[in-house]
Amino acid sequence: MTREINIEVFFDFICPWCMIGKRQLQVAIQKLRHSHPDVIVKLQWKGVQLLPHIPVDGIPFHAFYLQRLGSMTAVRMRQAQVRQAAKAVSIHLDFDRIPRMPNTAKAHSFYANARKISDAAQSDRLLEGLYSAYFHHSENISDTEVLRKIATYCGLSEEVIDEIIEKPHTPFFNTDTGGKGVPYFVFDRSFAMVGAQPADELYQAMLDALLVERREIA
Repeated sequence: MTREINIEVFFDFICPWCMIGKRQLQVAIQKLRHSHPDVIVKLQWKGVQLLPHIPVDGIPFHAFYLQRLGSMTAVRMRQAQVRQAAKAVSIHLDFDRIPRMPNTAKAHSFYANARKISDAAQSDRLLEGLYSAYFHHSENISDTEVLRKIATYCGLSEEVIDEIIEKPHTPFFNTDTGGKGVPYFVFDRSFAMVGAQPADELYQAMLDALLVERREIA
């Protein structure tokens, strides 16, 4: 008998912890597939704008973090912490290469519209492509031509890309995380976890969700 787990993932493209959390979730899902091959995991990626009031053309990346954390020492310590967590899931981050902190409204809208007309594999490639464009290639993901290039690289046709771009933009002031930040994982609407949790913790959360489902059926 096939069973399902629905996982809602709240995220923002400018949050490195969200990219790390995505990789940890992928490891957890692979582990579940080995231990419970009868379970299908359905993911719903829900965009959250952490900084909705950033200008459309963005703000200087390093100046933003200096103002936010108060000193270069604090900035370097925070970045070292993030890099260490990223390295554990084979992600290399070089914050010195990122020039600007973008407004993510357009990227969220583009991705949300793309998901409606793309299959799961294409959607995942696009999500990875958006993260990589910002964190690895220092690109401005609030630029329409950058979004077009990423989508083309991920295998979407020009017709599909034009259709996505022409759709109206959706505001992303999502409050479903209750102010707890991102990444934020909700398992079968039963319980939630916040932060880039280790894969083992996410795996256990999926097992717990299955247990709740079994009790409800019984």
